[in-house]
Amino acid sequence: MDENKQNLNGNGPWWKPGVQLLSEVSTWIVAPIVLALVFGKILDARYGTKPTIFLVLAGIGFLITCFGIYQVMKNYMKKLKEEAEKKNSKNN
Repeated sequence: MDENKQNLNGNGPWWKPGVQLLSEVSTWIVAPIVLALVFGKILDARYGTKPTIFLVLAGIGFLITCFGIYQVMKNYMKKLKEEAEKKNSKNN
């Protein structure tokens, strides 16, 4: 396969949008959950509420992750739709 092939909208290699999407989704998966777990452990140790704050922050981190992934996918689907409409209008 030719490495110099362009993606649908003609800017950059064909694999660039996939890597961007992967990095955005991965960031939304890792960052909120890891931060929530680290701060949950620290706050539980400080206030002596062993699993309570940890579990609450883990749940909040999960909800933030779900919201972030939803936003990324919504924007990506919108972008794909716009590119498809552009391609269809060029062909007509």
